[in-house]
Amino acid sequence: MNHLRFEEYNIGNNSGIFFTIDKFLYSTQSKYQRIDVFETPEFGRVFTLDGLTMTRESDEFIYHEMITHVPMFIHPNPKNVLIIGGGDGGTSREVLKHPSVENVIMCEIDSDVVNVAKEFLPTTSCEFDNPKLKIICEDGSKLIKKYKDYFDVIIIDSTDPTEGQGGLLFTEEFYKDCYEAMTENGVFSAETEDPFLHKKWLKLAYNRISNVFNVSNLYMGYVPQYPPGTWTWTFASKGLDPIKDFNPEKIKAFESELKYYNESIHIASFALPNFVKELINIK
Repeated sequence: MNHLRFEEYNIGNNSGIFFTIDKFLYSTQSKYQRIDVFETPEFGRVFTLDGLTMTRESDEFIYHEMITHVPMFIHPNPKNVLIIGGGDGGTSREVLKHPSVENVIMCEIDSDVVNVAKEFLPTTSCEFDNPKLKIICEDGSKLIKKYKDYFDVIIIDSTDPTEGQGGLLFTEEFYKDCYEAMTENGVFSAETEDPFLHKKWLKLAYNRISNVFNVSNLYMGYVPQYPPGTWTWTFASKGLDPIKDFNPEKIKAFESELKYYNESIHIASFALPNFVKELINIK
């Protein structure tokens, strides 16, 4: 009988999840956080930061497809893309499925995360050697200030705002810098937490994004790797609308594999439950 198990506790330590560990693969304390990778019977390899699940081999594709393809399919011709966070590589993998993309910058503050992903997370880090991808290990809130009118798509694949450096990527100043770094047709997406355990941060992030961008729309998806299983992202832009400017034929003609995202999911993800509308104060 295997007695070794992983336990992840939610805010307040009154609830959480657990699963059995078959084998520990790696553990270290980086400059910013504790990093662990281990094998599990149900979910394959699991990558955690400070005791919180970041990526599970079995179902990581749901989160990565939703944060990536919703904005990517709205932009008419995305060439230059910035990913802030995303050190496991899943978001860059999805971005690079789009043939129009010429340059991707992935800005991950913790170089240890990138190195661990290279060695232990082949499913997500599979594009790290792609010549179109440039990996920069520095503070994304500082890097963004170096660019003006350059990126077609910006994706904020950050850790929770309560963890490590994640809070720097949830400020209105940071969102303003993203706005300035985007082209006229630029689009943006950011993970904005869940509407149950992190409702305060969801509301705060959405309100700050909507204060900055001309268009802002919250969207939702089923993400079982993050308790409680329902997650949100926010789409934003200088003018493009995620529904009015959506062309489902682009997805039907897409040649790369999509395991979760499709044209119906895209539209449905913007249909918000009443309690979420009330939370972010929209009708």
